[in-house]
Amino acid sequence: MKDSRIRGAEIVIKSLVAENSEYIFGYPGGAIMPVYDALYDYADQIKHVLTRHEQGAIHAAQGYARVSGRVGVCIATSGPGATNLITGLADALIDSTPLVCITGQVASALLGTDAFQETDVVGFSMPGTKWNIQVRRVEDIAPAIAKGFHIAGTGRPGPVLIDITKDAQNALGEFSYVPCLGIRSYRPYPVVNMSEIERAAEVINKAERPYVVFGQGVVIGTAEAELKAFLDKTGIPAACTLLGSGALSEDHPLYVGKLGMHGNYAPNLLTNKCDVLIAIGMRFDDRVTGDLKRYAKQAKVVHLELDNAEIDKNVRCEVSVLADCKESLPLLTAKVNENNHADWVSKFRELEEDEKSAVVSLDLSPTKIGLTMGEVIRYINEFKNDNAVLVTDVGQHQMIAWRYFKYKQTRTQITSGGLGTMGFSLPAALGAQLADVNRQVVCVVGDGGIQMTIQELGTIMQTKAPVKVVLLNNDFLGMVRQWQQLFFDKRYSFTELDNPDFVKIAEAYNMKATKVSERGNLRDTVAEMMSHQGPYFLEVVVEKEDNVFPMIPTGCSVEEVRLT
Repeated sequence: MKDSRIRGAEIVIKSLVAENSEYIFGYPGGAIMPVYDALYDYADQIKHVLTRHEQGAIHAAQGYARVSGRVGVCIATSGPGATNLITGLADALIDSTPLVCITGQVASALLGTDAFQETDVVGFSMPGTKWNIQVRRVEDIAPAIAKGFHIAGTGRPGPVLIDITKDAQNALGEFSYVPCLGIRSYRPYPVVNMSEIERAAEVINKAERPYVVFGQGVVIGTAEAELKAFLDKTGIPAACTLLGSGALSEDHPLYVGKLGMHGNYAPNLLTNKCDVLIAIGMRFDDRVTGDLKRYAKQAKVVHLELDNAEIDKNVRCEVSVLADCKESLPLLTAKVNENNHADWVSKFRELEEDEKSAVVSLDLSPTKIGLTMGEVIRYINEFKNDNAVLVTDVGQHQMIAWRYFKYKQTRTQITSGGLGTMGFSLPAALGAQLADVNRQVVCVVGDGGIQMTIQELGTIMQTKAPVKVVLLNNDFLGMVRQWQQLFFDKRYSFTELDNPDFVKIAEAYNMKATKVSERGNLRDTVAEMMSHQGPYFLEVVVEKEDNVFPMIPTGCSVEEVRLT
């Protein structure tokens, strides 16, 4: 009688196939080699992308997850392979990105012996994961993966790590995959309390200057239409966080801009003028609130939030509605009065004009000789589609790109928000592009960040993903330099970079590459890049001391936002 059992390594792959995983981003090694051997026979059912570093694999999985809305998958070997995932795990946890990461581990008998490439990755990753587990028996592999997908993708999403010993991968077992539909101790979606809905509606209906601030929770909850319906009925102005960008089209008449340290002038300043602040799917991050002791103290706060840990964590609420905003927003919309706050909205528009004259016009249509970061984004807007995805790294270019990129649709803003991970953008852009090869994906990166994961140009070359890489090069670690200029008497301590010839590097990776340093060549080159069918690398030499404003200095109130 034929033995129906299969190796644990094959159970790993068959479990991923059962979850309809489209891509695995990974890097092979000794402790995960049985899984890679099993993967060889499943190339027609699941695609593997060989990144050039494990950090590249997890960031690519993040980009894929953020664009597709599905759980991203990455795999790595034990020891350094596993520890190279830690930064990505922390990034995914704070930005609520659903991932299942599978690592190989030394054989069970060797655990705790300091064997070759043994690390306690479960211990290392515990504070950086939504859930993690070490699997030592073949019969536990499929249930662990099923549970991992359920936890990663439900409620407030996050990363899961499953560490599988080599003997479990090699052992024989029966394959039976049962998707996880629930866990007794895990309730990802709280039940709406209608009394809180009614209390929230009462507070909102009495408001004279209500103000909506929304975040990525709207995108995660696919509640974009519900947000729009709420605003259309109430006439309340709305501003977004960094990761909330795109949940509401910037063309909407009630959209008033972006919040935060380098957000727009009016949304920040008027936070301390509203009488009711309605927070939807956002966590009151310090980059949004500034000094908490002086944040919206005059306002009654209504917080619509899925994760109970965020309620009253930073800002005390008058009313909290604990639920998925896709469920709570329609219930709230039904209870609030139809209204119009035109005079209040006009206050935002007046301050918007102040920002345009003091900052925006100089960024987008500069009179200075050197190129500005803003005018590069201006031309990208001119030639992009409405559903184009912007992927940014971390620094000045990130803030400038966010400020000026025209967000028309959801899931078009991919960046490292809470952790601020330099090196994020290049592999994340690859994953974003593979999530939808028909969408334009523009990776905007600085000369510091790109050199942290520049090897992933090799992955772009191998996959032929048509990513458009825009390097804004000022030969500085720009954001640190700006702070040194403003707050450290221009003591530029170790922030100036001697850079390589980036165009030659890109060409070595078989990418079409161009360098622009003159204004007269910029528009046509951006047009060429955006219409190019394959990957493209554009280096733009920008002003060395070009700063990002408005700005709320650290420790200051949102009312202390600076235009210059």
